[in-house]
Amino acid sequence: MVAGAVALGVAQLVAGLLNPAAFPVVAVGNVVVDNTPAWLKEFAINTFGSNDKTVLIAGVLVVLALVAAAIGVLALRRLRYGLVGLGAFGVVGIAAVMTRPGAGVLDVVPTLVGVGVGAWALTWLLARAVEESYGDVAAASSDPSASDAPSDASAWAPAASGSSVSASPAPAPASSGLLPGESPSSEAPEAPEASEVERPAVMRATAEPYTFDRRRLLGGVAGGVVAAGAATLVGRLLAGSQEADSARVAIALPKPTVPAKPLPQGVDFGIKGLSPFVTKNQDFYRVDTALIVPRVDPQQWKLRIHGMVDRPIELTYADLLKRPLTEEYVTLTCVSNEVGGEYIGNARWLGARMADLLREAGLQPGADMLLSTSDDGFTAGTPVDVVMDGRDALFAIAMNGQVLPVEHGFPVRQVVPGLYGYVSATKWVVDLKVTRFDQDEAYWTPRGWSAKGPIKTESRIDVPRDGASLTAGRTAIAGVAWAQHTGIDAVEVRVDRGEWRQAKLAQVPGPDTWRQWSLEWDATSGQHTIEVRATDAAGHTQTEQQAPPAPDGASGWHSIQVKVA
Repeated sequence: MVAGAVALGVAQLVAGLLNPAAFPVVAVGNVVVDNTPAWLKEFAINTFGSNDKTVLIAGVLVVLALVAAAIGVLALRRLRYGLVGLGAFGVVGIAAVMTRPGAGVLDVVPTLVGVGVGAWALTWLLARAVEESYGDVAAASSDPSASDAPSDASAWAPAASGSSVSASPAPAPASSGLLPGESPSSEAPEAPEASEVERPAVMRATAEPYTFDRRRLLGGVAGGVVAAGAATLVGRLLAGSQEADSARVAIALPKPTVPAKPLPQGVDFGIKGLSPFVTKNQDFYRVDTALIVPRVDPQQWKLRIHGMVDRPIELTYADLLKRPLTEEYVTLTCVSNEVGGEYIGNARWLGARMADLLREAGLQPGADMLLSTSDDGFTAGTPVDVVMDGRDALFAIAMNGQVLPVEHGFPVRQVVPGLYGYVSATKWVVDLKVTRFDQDEAYWTPRGWSAKGPIKTESRIDVPRDGASLTAGRTAIAGVAWAQHTGIDAVEVRVDRGEWRQAKLAQVPGPDTWRQWSLEWDATSGQHTIEVRATDAAGHTQTEQQAPPAPDGASGWHSIQVKVA
């Protein structure tokens, strides 16, 4: 296990120098993510939330530890068995690394170096665990008191009669001064010819005088643990230092050509516990397939628009900053969001309108899909008609007045009002192919999710929290409702399945954001159930019918239980 830890630590160190995504543990984790069925993805997100990636990596490491332990057991029988096991380990890692989009020859180097150093560590640790005892035997022969002491070499004698090695003579007592199998008249044996790396096997087969050296082994283990930890730490620091943070600081955002409208008075009720109208960057939800956040150098970034267009376009980051930029408040929602869930947030985005670029490229007849690709290989399929219908679908470069955070897509991401993120909100976007739904599939479609993902009209109770204990009397019930690019027209609340009551609605700057709502309630003693439903500007009231997130978004009324004293 220590040798395996050394192998992974060195692999992470080399990956930090070359490419963090080439770390074999991350590559294996990405393969798991890519092949995860929809029901398991939902279970992971609902159970572990934003920690789902951490749990996945931890699970991979646990499996690797168990396999490493098994390889160690094999190595005690024959070192070559352990080395073959490590080699097989490396083959799996290399295969996973090479399946990643854009993988190159150099991406196999971290795995190769890690396996090589791990093999050396395994050999070294086995050698430290076992020590020849010829000197000890000689010394013991001159020590009369040693005649009654058991020989440590007996620990390596064959354990069972009838085995392939049971015919080997047992070690002679140390006091005799003779080596196993010698007669009194025998000459001193020559030093064994077995190599250091084969000693464990030799010991069991011939019962030659080797002893288990616990102190040397523990010293080697401690050194291996320190080396593995240091390599891992340095590898992470190297990877983190390359994650484009320094490049972000140096960017001066241009002023928008079309600035966002000033927020109207009354856009935020300011009720404690109610989601604020604008979600802070650090609080904005993150759900994506990237186990390691892609580090994209804005100086090297390019966006290619091609496919069913008359004039393919290739833009640099500098080109994008020079274009007319639009600023708009848009609420984003993840398709994994359960009824009443927290995978939703509202921000002020700055970027170039996707529709303008597509018109410049010249859309060809019949095109109905935009297949966007992330720097890490993720793809999303966005309906062309949604982007071209006048809404502010953006190639965004800023979020709430700041350059995009790395974890939210720096340098450029997509923001499309009215669609769930899995079909529209590609982070770290580098490619846009104009195509057709009957010709191409995006990442989640073959995994059981709908090809198109319009956001469903939904509402959520933020205050009071589910299970809260309240004091009888006037209290506020409040939350948010959303129907992006349609708008919310009404919110109704009822208690204990009584009459629906109209909630007060906050102001909004447009139809692409969520909307706060509140209702004053005279709470009476007892247990109560509170439910909410919303009606959008098109006259559609959200359905009571409960549906899970897969395949096209959850539905149903959000309800909570409270106790009033």
